[in-house]
Amino acid sequence: MVSTSAQSRQPGARRRRSGRVHPAWGVAAVAFVALVGAAGFRAAPGVLMVPLHDELGWSTSLMSLAVSVNLVLFGLTAPFAAALMERFGMRRVVACALLLIAAGAALSSRAQAAWQLLPTWGLLIGLGTGSMALVFAATVADRWFVRRRGLVIGVLTAGSATGQLSLLPVVAVTSDALGWRTALLVVAGAALAVVPLVLALLRDRPLDLGVLPYGAEPTVAQVAQAPAARGGAAGRALAALRTASRRPAFWGLAGAFAICGATTNGLVGVHFVPSAHDHGMATTTAAGLLAVVGIFDIAGTIASGYLTDRVDPRLLLLAYYAFRGMGLLVLPSLLGPSVHPSMLLFVVVYGLDWVATVPPTAVLCRELFGSAGTVVFGWVFASHQLGAAVAAGAAGVLREQTGTYTAAWLGGAALCAVAAVLSVSLRRVPRQEVPPPASP
Repeated sequence: MVSTSAQSRQPGARRRRSGRVHPAWGVAAVAFVALVGAAGFRAAPGVLMVPLHDELGWSTSLMSLAVSVNLVLFGLTAPFAAALMERFGMRRVVACALLLIAAGAALSSRAQAAWQLLPTWGLLIGLGTGSMALVFAATVADRWFVRRRGLVIGVLTAGSATGQLSLLPVVAVTSDALGWRTALLVVAGAALAVVPLVLALLRDRPLDLGVLPYGAEPTVAQVAQAPAARGGAAGRALAALRTASRRPAFWGLAGAFAICGATTNGLVGVHFVPSAHDHGMATTTAAGLLAVVGIFDIAGTIASGYLTDRVDPRLLLLAYYAFRGMGLLVLPSLLGPSVHPSMLLFVVVYGLDWVATVPPTAVLCRELFGSAGTVVFGWVFASHQLGAAVAAGAAGVLREQTGTYTAAWLGGAALCAVAAVLSVSLRRVPRQEVPPPASP
């Protein structure tokens, strides 16, 4: 007979025997909704750049610079946000991040000059989105799940796509009907609406509810059950970078993920709508095609998470980058004033591939760098956003210099080939812990 005291030490086992849904799934659901609410700004720049240029004459390159600042901060904030979540908890960090996004979008609606987008689109929203994004998904998966970790990362990553899918047509239609300022207030409202849910229902660790992570045994759950980290978040983030950067695998992951960011957020996310508009396609039609990308992004990312639990992640990355490169290679010949079957095929393939790279990359970080894997993934994600920022700015300059985006699309295709080689060249080694900073 098992004693009462023994049962009290195994709350996860009691929950499994009682047949109740593990609370990890509730935490994942709240995280999903938070990511949906934070994704509104991803829908805004590509849709609003055309009306801002037509109405106010604002330079495409200056607006692209504001987006580039956003993408840089989006990435550079991520590893520090991961460390802050270890120190202060996910709930506080995520709530503050959503408030920053709402403030940035609301203040952007009052902009009177293009440079004012730099502190709003760039600084405030960059810090807010960077404090959540993919490191939030990785933190939830690492803390709350032992089994189904890849699937959970895939589902949570799809939350951003769901936010873009649901808000992109709303932002486009609102901009056409009521103006771009009102469209930005919609983005602010979406982020603000999620804050009460996060404060009420998001839990930082399984220990807060007296349970083990999903699929864990008591001996396996020690890291996830550990109390909040002490010490400076910046020190922890930088220590993880110093240790990880000594290994070639880190640079392979970071280089490939930088190209991932360049060919998604940087190129297609920001410049697909203006490029389609150059070829005579209506802005709302092009925005609708990006919404379809969002639909298939959800399916592709969840499927990628499922496959990551079963297939060598390196091979998955090889396939994803190869398909993405082929899509960009043919995109210049597909753009035109109307939607045709070949364009729809591109949208479907690109959607399935959009962030399918995230689950295998996050799992490789965990396998290679152990308990520091989430913070290391934050740095890898920073490279993703740096790549996106460079691509967003460079594509805007190329458009103004050449009058077309063709060079940008072909350059992206070539970069995808490089990412495929980097990914398949990663050597899988037994998991190695990256130690936390030494105590004084």
